[in-house]
Amino acid sequence: MTEGADSSGQPLMEHLTELRSRLVKTFIAVGVGTVVAFFFRNQMLHLLQNSYSEVAGRDLVVTGPTDQFSIAMRMSLFGGTVLASPVIAFQAWAFINPGLTQRERKWAFPVVAALVTLFCLGVGFAYWSLPRAVAFLVSIFEDLENLWTVELYTRFVIRFLLLFGISFQFPVFLFGAAAAGAVTSDKLAAGRRWAVLIIVVVGAAVSPTGDPVTLLLLSTPLYLFYEATIWLIRLTLKK
Repeated sequence: MTEGADSSGQPLMEHLTELRSRLVKTFIAVGVGTVVAFFFRNQMLHLLQNSYSEVAGRDLVVTGPTDQFSIAMRMSLFGGTVLASPVIAFQAWAFINPGLTQRERKWAFPVVAALVTLFCLGVGFAYWSLPRAVAFLVSIFEDLENLWTVELYTRFVIRFLLLFGISFQFPVFLFGAAAAGAVTSDKLAAGRRWAVLIIVVVGAAVSPTGDPVTLLLLSTPLYLFYEATIWLIRLTLKK
């Protein structure tokens, strides 16, 4: 093996060049998605504001001269990332594909499709859950007037949506660990109690609010995914 080459015989510089190419394409996709999302900023703000308006009976307010611009940019970047998620997943797959065996490549497309689908499912579930979380947060002190700013609320909502979107990809990595031989369905079934504890503790740690409603809404589907993954491992991997 020559110096500067990896085990597959591909020089290190070629890997770095390939990585740069994939990253550039990813950033371009996010950039294009962000521009497209910017033209729908009013619709996105309306969708995000609905949960608060319906619960609190008032609209959000702006308190700073640059708030509107920063909010528009934040929402556009988030929307652009969601729009570009298939491209992001494909570029990641295309980068690692040369180093995969024929058997591993067979799983590549289903894994990429599952990651994108579960991320979108998580964001959709989070949007459905959002009014429940907001209703709990505005009802803690009945005597306080809830006058939330757009700046803080959109930041909270985007974190909320991202948390669910990323968390919902948990079964893919669990399935991958089983495919690599790190765990089996029997081991996962025997560790249910630990799984519940870990899901709840991690959910409480990463939750943007830490309230029990959000924790319940996040932990319940993750545990159901855990149980479904056990059966999927048994049926497809026979492990």
